[in-house]
Amino acid sequence: MNSSALATQPNHANLGKRLLVLGIALAAAVLLSASTWFYMNRILRAQQIADAMAHHRPRGNLSDLYPRWLGARELLRHGRNPYSQEITREIQQGYYGRPLDPARPQDPKDQQGFAYPVYVVFLLAPTVDFPFEVVETGFRWFLIALAAASVFLWLRVVRWKLSFGFLCILAILALGWLPTVQGIKLQQLSLLVAGLLAACAASLAGGWLLAAGSLLALATIKPQLTWPLILWLLVWAVSRWRSRRRFVFGFVIVMMLLLAGAEWVLPGWLGMFVAGIGQYHRYTQNQSVLVWMFGVIAGRILEVLCLIAAATLGWRSRQQPATSPEFGRATALILALTVVIVPMFAPYNHVLLLPAILVLMKSTAASQPLLPAFRLAGMIGLILLLWPWIATLGLTAAYPWITPGLRQNLWPLPFYSNFMLPIFVFGLAVLDLWSNPSSSRGLRDGFAAE
Repeated sequence: MNSSALATQPNHANLGKRLLVLGIALAAAVLLSASTWFYMNRILRAQQIADAMAHHRPRGNLSDLYPRWLGARELLRHGRNPYSQEITREIQQGYYGRPLDPARPQDPKDQQGFAYPVYVVFLLAPTVDFPFEVVETGFRWFLIALAAASVFLWLRVVRWKLSFGFLCILAILALGWLPTVQGIKLQQLSLLVAGLLAACAASLAGGWLLAAGSLLALATIKPQLTWPLILWLLVWAVSRWRSRRRFVFGFVIVMMLLLAGAEWVLPGWLGMFVAGIGQYHRYTQNQSVLVWMFGVIAGRILEVLCLIAAATLGWRSRQQPATSPEFGRATALILALTVVIVPMFAPYNHVLLLPAILVLMKSTAASQPLLPAFRLAGMIGLILLLWPWIATLGLTAAYPWITPGLRQNLWPLPFYSNFMLPIFVFGLAVLDLWSNPSSSRGLRDGFAAE
């Protein structure tokens, strides 16, 4: 055997090992994601149906898209006010199967009113002439495609290059992540907003500033999920106005068009929207994860501290170009802050944690030196991230032996990390941006440039 043949044998062996590892990882990702979907369709849904029957609660299409779609259809086709009580009752007829009755204490508290800025109708306008069943199916597949695409977009923003195989693994895991699956099942517009924010950040990283500003303006259909990122990106743009002003122009122009168009189709809509938001918070009694975990006083104090930490790091990173890893870290931190302080703790909002999770995975893969406390916090954060998959996999495996009574006690298991995960991801993102050596060099360069 010649020397060249001997030299190629180790390479073939290493390639075979890599392919084996990749195949095992891919199979594990498929198994974990499939277990989440099985849990949602067979275990959680069965429990919700049984609970509704036991308490005589109504169940209709339960699509979070439906209230917005019906309001858009009635406004654009018939000129009816989507914020009115008449439209709210019609929404309840489709969403719950019948209008809610205040005399029935077991009825849901969420009135499902049209609690969105009225310019959301412009995004839904192409769908209002189709039956909702068609719109619902199309939107579900659109969200699936958008969730997968968001992984690729955020990897571009955080400047992490991976092989095609590992890209596929991350996309599969993202599609089987409990927040994503819940958002797709509910057809939640939070997933649409998350996709628009990912496209905005990727456009900035690609140098398409005007498009990025336009996408950010469209994402304001859920203003509570976008205002921290808007503030950060405006500060970022103003810090180097000459080279970044097109981003502000794109945002301001599209926002003016949306607001003017909204006023044209429904004069005085802003007051109706503000009143609707007030009613929504009163009957849902939503709170941030910090308030839920630590109480009102301690929670509010922690919210302020989180804001100060994020604002400090964001201010220091404002000079960084959108093509830098530091810009990706800062953007991911702001979105993690959003999940922590927004007065909603629904798991589907956790899709905004994706860029911060990718940043932390990248830092771990780079084997950067970490303090012992940072390593311990990272291990806890990893367990919190993996817990829903562990729980859904266990429940799926035990499904043949789960009785209705047992199911009633076990169904919450995958949601046990719901409140702690955003807190740990935000804290780890703060430590990562604060301690990263390349970020520190970039900060000094930024101050020198001023």
